[in-house]
Amino acid sequence: MRATLTLIRRELTAYFLSPIAYVVLVVFLLVTGGLFFGRATALTEHGPRGMEFPMQIILGHWIFWVIFLLIPPVLTMRLFAEERSSGTLEMLLTAPLKDWQVVAAKFIACFAFYLILWLPTLLYLPVLLDFNWKTFHFEIDPRPALTSYIGLAFAGAMFLSIGMFVSSLVRSQIVAALVAILFNLTFMLGGFLRPEMDTASWGYKLLYFFSVPLHFYLDFTRGLIDSRHLILYCSVALFSLFLTVRSLESRQWR
Repeated sequence: MRATLTLIRRELTAYFLSPIAYVVLVVFLLVTGGLFFGRATALTEHGPRGMEFPMQIILGHWIFWVIFLLIPPVLTMRLFAEERSSGTLEMLLTAPLKDWQVVAAKFIACFAFYLILWLPTLLYLPVLLDFNWKTFHFEIDPRPALTSYIGLAFAGAMFLSIGMFVSSLVRSQIVAALVAILFNLTFMLGGFLRPEMDTASWGYKLLYFFSVPLHFYLDFTRGLIDSRHLILYCSVALFSLFLTVRSLESRQWR
């Protein structure tokens, strides 16, 4: 356990020592902040320009999902690809740790940094939810914000695990990021296109099941949690982590 905690601390510290992590943090905050300040007036407008659910101001815009598509691959591309290219992977895997512990430690550190990215956005909530400083309660129902952050945590875990698996297969960080982006598009393309389809058709149901942006636009940002979405995120995340462990174990047969 001590060795695992040491590896988690090492990986998390590596993020704060990496300039790429700070670039991700700055770009992410600029985009979310820009979407927030640029569309906050929609909360008080009526008609087609108005917006009923506050969290859709940030999570309902295609620009957010373009940035979100890039963040997990950038955070995960170095996890194993850098170790492999620098020759330190074998040294790490010969440490008194099992392969699954190495994978778990790296994933926990990466996921922790991902959650840290979202902490500054909590400052938007008093405005989005019309916080009353006199009575110390929200005038707008806070459940959509809560469900949105829950969805972001689970969806983030899924995309990070996919990027981690890809990183375990290649030596180049750039290749790891690009391939992870292609995999992630599988779960986002429907949200970008949003084609006009019969909502009762099997095609739409299949598109909706795999489209993360639609999950947020239609459910999470409206205070709804559909267990099917969480099952999808958890299943893909666990399967990707399993494949990552198997990828590391396969070195014994090379």
